[in-house]
Amino acid sequence: MQIPIAKPFIGEEEKQAVVQVLSSGQLSQGPKVAEFEKAFAAAHGAKHGVATSNGTTALMASMMAHNIGPGDEVIIPSFSFFATASCVLSVGARPVFADIHPDTFNLSPEAAEAAITPRTKAIMPVHLYGQPADMPAFEAICRRHGLVLLEDAAQAHLARIGDRYVGTWGTASFSFYPTKNMTTTEGGMVLTNDDEIARKLRMIRAQGMNTQYYHEVVGYNFRMTDMAAAVGLVQLGRLPEWTRARIANARYYNDCLTSVKTPVVADGYTHVYHQYTVRVPDGVDRDTVAKRLNERGIGVRIYYPLPIHQQPVFQQMEGYQNVTLPETEKATRQVFSLPVYPALTEEERQYVAQEINAAC
Repeated sequence: MQIPIAKPFIGEEEKQAVVQVLSSGQLSQGPKVAEFEKAFAAAHGAKHGVATSNGTTALMASMMAHNIGPGDEVIIPSFSFFATASCVLSVGARPVFADIHPDTFNLSPEAAEAAITPRTKAIMPVHLYGQPADMPAFEAICRRHGLVLLEDAAQAHLARIGDRYVGTWGTASFSFYPTKNMTTTEGGMVLTNDDEIARKLRMIRAQGMNTQYYHEVVGYNFRMTDMAAAVGLVQLGRLPEWTRARIANARYYNDCLTSVKTPVVADGYTHVYHQYTVRVPDGVDRDTVAKRLNERGIGVRIYYPLPIHQQPVFQQMEGYQNVTLPETEKATRQVFSLPVYPALTEEERQYVAQEINAAC
């Protein structure tokens, strides 16, 4: 049996939507993008959606819209994809890494608050693997200290705390890369409830223009194509059903896996399982377990084997050589992710659970 870590779905409806855009002649930053922005924002209860070319440019545009730049610090987790940090560097600011909570793998509010300095401009928790970070705590911290609250929601489409979706606590960036819970093939989205931030975002993603050929700010070409937006509209319609399937697959694993630590989800939090990530017990070699499972046809993946602060590029920068984040570093040695995509069959779920229990 061969079970990949992810299985993106593109159906006939998505293909026809692209053909219709191609036939229309309006290919980039047109009516489909505007329709997709409104629909995605509405799905999350946000006032504004601003589409971008990918999740990284969404993060960069968010930084720029809040005037984050040289001399500023942004507190982020080191246990994340590299774009969480590279977007800070891209605007000339300095990433400050804080440790994670060992149960959720998300940025610890206590660690983040302890990292605040007079140069801190923003805190950006990541909703890692699709699990919401502790946004009530981060919202309170940012209010106390007068900081910008950003959300890296690249993996957390439709995740929520109670009835409030991620993407509505701060300026939030989503990704639509092919393996995400929904895709536009490539693309990103920024959600905000702030009218002025939305206005600036729209200029930044279009070379700084509000009126054509009149440039109010420095901007870039971060535009989404109408083909991508057309795919996104179809996928957004499928997303609630796919989310329910991911959660059902996760519940099955929770019930069946006995040899690893399964995800811990706080009461009232809706984890949407972009990844279903487990932790091996102390003393078990994670890499040996992952290798055995891959040999048995189960496409497990390690997200992320080396924390960002230990990446070669940061080790070459001043001030990062002595950064120590115990929980982050332990997690990178112990976690791996299992197939949890909506199309997973009952037989495949059983096989995955059986092999993992045997491997640890």
